[in-house]
Amino acid sequence: MLNFRNTNILFSAGLIALIGCNFFYKIPFYIYPALLFVYSLVLFYGCYFVSSNFFLPVICSAATTKKEIALSFDDGPATSYTPEILAVLREEKVHAAFFCIGSRIAGNEKIFRQIHEEGHIIGNHSYSHHFWFDLFSSRKMLADLKMMDSAMEKATGLLPRLFRPPYGVINPNLKKAIIDGRYTPVGWSIRSLDTVIDDDRKLLKKINKTLKPGAVILFHDTSRTTLAMLPLFLRQVKYSGYEIVRLDKMLNLQAYA
Repeated sequence: MLNFRNTNILFSAGLIALIGCNFFYKIPFYIYPALLFVYSLVLFYGCYFVSSNFFLPVICSAATTKKEIALSFDDGPATSYTPEILAVLREEKVHAAFFCIGSRIAGNEKIFRQIHEEGHIIGNHSYSHHFWFDLFSSRKMLADLKMMDSAMEKATGLLPRLFRPPYGVINPNLKKAIIDGRYTPVGWSIRSLDTVIDDDRKLLKKINKTLKPGAVILFHDTSRTTLAMLPLFLRQVKYSGYEIVRLDKMLNLQAYA
């Protein structure tokens, strides 16, 4: 299995072999930067594909043949469009997972508590969701996650155990923060791209085309497009024989510490 440890061993062995061969054969200089380039590509893949399990295991779907899926929403709580999405879920009797940003809780406490009170679960999506979060030290990352925990505990009395990385990026520093904070990292198997697709019909078609048993779908409760397509999507999913199961139940995870 391709992971960070095996990759380092493989490329270190390759580098040593090249240096050794260089004593007997003239190795072209460009081979060394080429090796470094390939190594960088592998690291990029491991960092930016959350389901790669490159640095540590990340739960992205359920291994099942049962026609069940789970919905997740990132980046709330927000006045637009979290309340409206909650209303749609309530109308359709569907429970989801909301991975929230801690800095958005202040001023939105009522909406935040409503998420929990209506039977959804809340996960940690960092406090800052800072643009440069991936460049933070592991200590700074952990402090950021703990700030989200504190904000959530103050508002609801709950401490999240589930964590979704900002931007879906994992690196060695974040791996250490996740382990030290005793979080359970959760990804997705279907990325809706609802932050860039502004046509609800295209979004609906994209999701339906990739739907399969055990899928975890990533939406954003800050997306107008998601709100527009959600009622029809939920009805179509049920009509197709799928059951929408709350993420922690489908993945058999403990949502809170």
